[in-house]
Amino acid sequence: MNSLSSRVLKQIEELSQKADGLTGVPTGFTDLDRLTSGWQPSDLIILAARPGMGKTSFVLAMALNGAKDFQKPVAVFSLEMASTQLVQRLISLEAEIPGSKMRNGKLEDYEWQQLQTTVERLGNVPIFIDDTPGINIFELRAKCRRLKMQHDIQLVIIDYLQLMTGSTENKNTNREQEISGISRALKNMAKELNVPVIALSQLSRAVEVRGGSKRPQLSDLRESGAIEQDADIVSFIYRPEYYQILEDENGQSLKGVAEIIIAKHRNGALDTVKVKFTDQFAKFSNLDDPAFAGVDDPLAGPMNPGGI
Repeated sequence: MNSLSSRVLKQIEELSQKADGLTGVPTGFTDLDRLTSGWQPSDLIILAARPGMGKTSFVLAMALNGAKDFQKPVAVFSLEMASTQLVQRLISLEAEIPGSKMRNGKLEDYEWQQLQTTVERLGNVPIFIDDTPGINIFELRAKCRRLKMQHDIQLVIIDYLQLMTGSTENKNTNREQEISGISRALKNMAKELNVPVIALSQLSRAVEVRGGSKRPQLSDLRESGAIEQDADIVSFIYRPEYYQILEDENGQSLKGVAEIIIAKHRNGALDTVKVKFTDQFAKFSNLDDPAFAGVDDPLAGPMNPGGI
């Protein structure tokens, strides 16, 4: 007990000396970092949303912010998209070139220059990508252990939870039990490696059929019982504009506004953080980010594209 108390005291002393109050991995989103103090070591963070909300874009923005701006090595396990598609998304976000142009190659001269500059700039960014389809928890844990040993990864991102497979030992388990085993194993891995693990998750269609506000609730999580129980943080992405909700109750415009809803926070407060979503680039940014001066304002180590 004495050694643990001393460790806690040291952590508090270190925090008091930090002007920004960050003790975990920064997301690059100011208000979110203020709420969480950064993603904390050993935490399992669930980020859930309905299709079309931008789950992958949001975690890629966090991965890029953490790895490029704060030199935090990040492992990304992409079970849905090929590694080349994911890297294309990253380049599109960083270069601010619409994804449609990236896909058809019809770029203006200045965009080719932006593309080349961005590729060079991202060449040594410590983001490690694995796109093994249907990866099981044992393979994922082994790869994360190796990455921790070789590159000291500080954050693990999984896109997404429901595409993972659990243990093959018991053929009689149903899907909910399998997801339960996966979420528990992810929490254990986060503790073992002492890194935050972010797992994207689907939401049920109950959001779509519900009248009134379409804001997600904890009960909307698919196979929600175990996921909610194991997670230290459960967060949702909600974009009112997607549902043609263009003003809030006070008449304020919601165009280009996204909400990051912290619905469960084991060691902190619950709150909703607003960020900017620029549909042209599928990019999330801080509300006061001046990077999109030319876009309508709604509120007037190395990168490894192969297997790990």
